[in-house]
Amino acid sequence: MKQLKTRWTDKVGRDGVLTEYPRPSLRRKSYVNLNGVWNYAFTDDRKKPEAFQGQILVPFSPESALSGVGRRLKPGEYLWYSRQLPVGVKREKGKRWILHIGAADQCAAVSVNGRPVARNVGGYLPFSADVTDMLRDTDNELTVRIQDYSDRAYLARGKQKLDRGGMFYTAQSGIWQTVWMEQVPDHYIRRLKITPWYDKAEAEVLVRTRRESGVSVTVSSDEGQDITVEGWTNRPIRIPIRDVHSWSPEDPYLYRIHIRMGEDEADSYFAMRKKSAEKDKNGIMRLFLNNRPYFQKGVLDQGYWPDGLYTAPTDEAMIFDIKEMKRLGFNMLRKHVKIEPERWYYHCDRLGMLVWQDMVCGGEPYRHSYVTYAATAMELFHIRPKDRYYRLLGRRDEKSRSRFIQEMKDTVRTLYNHPSIVVWVIFNEGWGQFDANAVTEIARREDTTRLLDQASGWFDQGGGDFRSVHNYFFPLRIRPGKRVYALTEFGGYCWKVAGHSMYPGLYGYRIYGSKEELGKGYAALMKRGVEPLVGKGLSAVIYTQLSDVEEEVNGIYTYDREVLKIDEDIVRKCNDRLVINE
Repeated sequence: MKQLKTRWTDKVGRDGVLTEYPRPSLRRKSYVNLNGVWNYAFTDDRKKPEAFQGQILVPFSPESALSGVGRRLKPGEYLWYSRQLPVGVKREKGKRWILHIGAADQCAAVSVNGRPVARNVGGYLPFSADVTDMLRDTDNELTVRIQDYSDRAYLARGKQKLDRGGMFYTAQSGIWQTVWMEQVPDHYIRRLKITPWYDKAEAEVLVRTRRESGVSVTVSSDEGQDITVEGWTNRPIRIPIRDVHSWSPEDPYLYRIHIRMGEDEADSYFAMRKKSAEKDKNGIMRLFLNNRPYFQKGVLDQGYWPDGLYTAPTDEAMIFDIKEMKRLGFNMLRKHVKIEPERWYYHCDRLGMLVWQDMVCGGEPYRHSYVTYAATAMELFHIRPKDRYYRLLGRRDEKSRSRFIQEMKDTVRTLYNHPSIVVWVIFNEGWGQFDANAVTEIARREDTTRLLDQASGWFDQGGGDFRSVHNYFFPLRIRPGKRVYALTEFGGYCWKVAGHSMYPGLYGYRIYGSKEELGKGYAALMKRGVEPLVGKGLSAVIYTQLSDVEEEVNGIYTYDREVLKIDEDIVRKCNDRLVINE
């Protein structure tokens, strides 16, 4: 293996690691960043080690190069983290200290001064704890214990695999998103839920608190209109929006919002936009944005980095991916079986990039002969396989199914306020799929404002808003129906660039030997295989993929983001031709 660096690798120091405010959707002035150098140790049992083995750079997983560790956490082991809290973190009358961990893979137990404050199962969502009562005047120790089963249990894991290779990637573990603290009043704002009602020219704001209190909500914009509405927490507050300025990828306009409740205040933002599935003038089901047909041209985004694995080396690196895809003419990213730090969605909101957000797959080991080969053959012959065969799809354990549903709900609640997210993708290619129609209805009740891709690829059960097809090998024939027709994975064309790959192997669907050959192949695919289908009902496409990942060298960019593998003009011109004629 050759360790690749990115242009941001050397910008990562031992101090000042990912210092940007981690929760843009609910911002306070109080902010203490705990990223940086921590002590670590691996153990074979739950007992805290008497001595630590070295230092790790948080929030990079120990398997990553940027962590400084370079060691795998095995399923039977424990990984311990420890650091002292800053001296300014101490008890103060009428104030509480809240600890936040953006994500820790996979099971975490958190203690302050040896006293438990939080437990969390699941490696992709944020969790927090009030640690005030555990604090001493000085020398406060924060400890985190991690266990990670990776693909050896039913918990969510995405494309992580202990025996990595092909389309499955290096398993990572531990803290991989920002750890931070904030000081709040005794009675504070816990959560916001902001819903734009585009056709009514209103925004609905729900301020969650432990007990009901009076609250003031002010909406402001660059166009000078400030609107303040008084109301109560835990009850919806409707705010009229005069002269609505719509949000779109072409004009990602954001309204600012300020909330004041007692001694607490916070800032957020929202956008006025509407996404829907409706018939166009020819009676074909289409994706609409702000009541107009809108073709979505996207890229599959795995969210992996050669130096940080799940964690981008810097905020600038995350921005690079989004800006580059937009520069190439794409207006959508499908975040594939991974949940990013909230700042990634914030950048999509402000830069104007639509997001299809996958739920993270899990389940027991799948029967690949059934999930991949048999399912592909059945798809070819228009046979709809059922998803009630739990054992074949890795979901025989009821606890596994219940956990997926709970994490799906939590994902929706966590990311609800981000206007860039327009589609929830529930299952992908049958990986851990079960009872898709019932699960789709649960998701619909959780969020009535977004569209649902029930089964991306195959194992379609006829529900959701899409006929969602993966096609890498055969000519695609559109069959318009009651749902929107979307080509949610295609392409995957490969060119392995010398000096920019980590592994000697190669994985992909069609192999080319040069940038020129790859560009010609891409242009031909788009011109002959995609463009003619738009008029017949194709409403969204997602090309595989944004960058190479390990052996999978089918990216538009190399894994290190150094080489654009397809000429910019070719990609832009192909994207410019993908439009729906109104």
